Amino acid sequence: MPEKSLIHPVDSCMETQDKLLDVRNLTVRYGKTTIVNNISFDLQAGQWLMLAGPNGAGKSTIVNAVSQGTPYTGRVYFEGSDAARRKPSDLARSMGVLTQDHNVSYSFTVEEVVKLGRYAYSPGIFSSTDDEDEKSIHSALELTGMLPIRQQSVLTLSGGELQRTFLAQVFAQNPRLLILDEPTNHLDLVYQKQIFGLIKDWVRDSGRAVISVVHDLSLAKAYGTHALLIDHGNMVSSGKIDEVLTRANLEKIYSMDVYQWMENLLAQWQN
Repeated sequence: MPEKSLIHPVDSCMETQDKLLDVRNLTVRYGKTTIVNNISFDLQAGQWLMLAGPNGAGKSTIVNAVSQGTPYTGRVYFEGSDAARRKPSDLARSMGVLTQDHNVSYSFTVEEVVKLGRYAYSPGIFSSTDDEDEKSIHSALELTGMLPIRQQSVLTLSGGELQRTFLAQVFAQNPRLLILDEPTNHLDLVYQKQIFGLIKDWVRDSGRAVISVVHDLSLAKAYGTHALLIDHGNMVSSGKIDEVLTRANLEKIYSMDVYQWMENLLAQWQN
């Protein structure tokens, strides 16, 4: 569970009711080392926030704290209430997390893995699925293109198929907020396009939003609506994507002209 906040609680829904997520003064320390330093941002429905910055900037730590997976100080308000005070099962119904690695060693079928996304709605571990569960599972399989191979063992899947299976699991969970920690980091270009395209379609539905940890700035620019640029745990810039990923901001933290580098790469493909 998160550490007791050093900030005076201000649990007023008046300030958070129009925001799906409102993160205030988020700080994460491991011993005497500060990994994330006093980060604040918010997210509204329909937005896709890209967390960008160099290796070790604290991007994954931020999403781990938001999803209540690591201790922090500060406040994380989700759906108008303090996330740290909500039951994990309740939080899991509205917040879904997709990571980049899935070490599967069991011969579950694709459909069985996707069904696990409905666990938060189940009254018990041995409960059977109801009509609403089946509808959500079928919709998730169909949306991710996994319906034709729903009975196939996950041990036989390619990397892209496996990631789409776990994306379907999160879709079946039917969250309002989807948190992605470099979901396409090890995937081929075609699978990167598939995954990000699926998520773009998903977030269009009313009341949904996405947070993504990204290294590929081209993907961030192509799909993000907003961005949070961080370096060594400190916020450099936050806001609309084009206002954050500017030439000056990127050069400041990467110590190179990122725009010129991207233009040079693109020039190699032009006739």
